[in-house]
Amino acid sequence: MNTKKLHYRLLLTLLIISTVITAFHYTDNFINFSSYPDPEWLTPQSVYQSWFILTIVGIMGYILYLKNILWLAYVCLGIYSLTGMSSPGHYFFQTTETFSFKMYTLIWLDFIAGTLILGFIIWSGLFLKEWKLVNE
Repeated sequence: MNTKKLHYRLLLTLLIISTVITAFHYTDNFINFSSYPDPEWLTPQSVYQSWFILTIVGIMGYILYLKNILWLAYVCLGIYSLTGMSSPGHYFFQTTETFSFKMYTLIWLDFIAGTLILGFIIWSGLFLKEWKLVNE
């Protein structure tokens, strides 16, 4: 298998893992909205909508990566990585509720998944410089 196909497969695997983890976290946040500390302007519906929109952006990033439109792919994937990387933001808001083990687990798995997506972008763009190979 050639190197590029391995990169496609790696990114797809990371996106699937991230999508599943964020789906669990955002669904739990939606269902148990009052248990999660969030800013006052955030609603259960906006949690669901933001997951849906950001996931579409992540899928667009993958498609752009497959088509070698790498800079735009990196932007989309970077935005998508915020889906998970922003999860520890729950800790910035006061709450009378205590975080459950499930909540801690979902928040940190989500953060790790988002960080792995960002790590892929950095690896592809800064270390492998795949964007240079497209132009050659």
